[in-house]
Amino acid sequence: MAFKAIQVQPGGGYDKVVVGSCEAAPPAAGEISVRVRASSLNYHDFAVVSGLWGPSETRIPLADGAGEVVAVGDGVSEFAVGDAVVSTFFPDWLDGQPHVEGFSRVPGDGLDGYAREQLTAPATWFTRAPRGWSFAEAATLPTAGLTAWRALMVDGGLMPGETVLVQGTGGVSIFALQFAKLAGATVIATSSSDEKLERLKRLGADALINYRSTPAWGERVRELTDGRGVDHVVEVGGPGTLEQSMTAARIGGHLALIGILTGISGELNLVPALFKQLRLQSVLVGSRAQQQAMVRAIDANGLRPVIDRHFPLDALVDAFRYQESNRHVGKICVDL
Repeated sequence: MAFKAIQVQPGGGYDKVVVGSCEAAPPAAGEISVRVRASSLNYHDFAVVSGLWGPSETRIPLADGAGEVVAVGDGVSEFAVGDAVVSTFFPDWLDGQPHVEGFSRVPGDGLDGYAREQLTAPATWFTRAPRGWSFAEAATLPTAGLTAWRALMVDGGLMPGETVLVQGTGGVSIFALQFAKLAGATVIATSSSDEKLERLKRLGADALINYRSTPAWGERVRELTDGRGVDHVVEVGGPGTLEQSMTAARIGGHLALIGILTGISGELNLVPALFKQLRLQSVLVGSRAQQQAMVRAIDANGLRPVIDRHFPLDALVDAFRYQESNRHVGKICVDL
């Protein structure tokens, strides 16, 4: 049976986004069919659709998907028809150490993604969605939510009383703020907008820094921590912010290297990292087991994601143009 899908033609670019269709066969053994109800946008999706990292063949975009199970294949006991499920970023990374390189097996990039009404796939490509969440809320988790969770809870081993620095108001940073506060941490947040800083304050940020009016914000972070520096930095800027992040970190501090919003290359002075014995850990989302742990934590504490705006699937290009404007706080969702 054919279902509606958005497709990006080879090379990418907004002018190469078209409405098409895709097939969804009945589930074989070990598979489920999912009626996709929502997705959310990430920088990686923007890179594919805009042509920054355009696909080499026609591709259905979007790495995140949430929906309901409409059919179950033989041998599947984890899910039943009617269950609310959410996709995983790396379908083949179920548990343990990372064993995938790049995006060749990521939906919306190397594989067809979730900008489509329905698909059939192995049951292990999904986890349960948090109880009581809407499909749009659940669709914020596979990339942004899990990245923040892994950075702080898995790689960082965040403990109550520690201090976390988050940058900006994108999906990963907002989730990192929320998870850090739930863990009993102190959060320092940066943004170029005083209006956005007020939003971060309402979300629980303990200290705020406008990095436009305070270019040496790493030193300001040290002042706010009595000269010590923060225990964890959620580094989403990349080469343009890494120097200040290293300044902001304490001796032996943990920097989660996540984003490349300021570019993909630049000069790096290694002396601060060596002198301060910093731990720089690159983070590329996480495993299915880590996502399941995150969902259990959400079920236990009642956290809800921050969604800035919804768009219909047919307005996907408009959604990406809005993302480019950088006016959003939290996640941009697409409803199917």
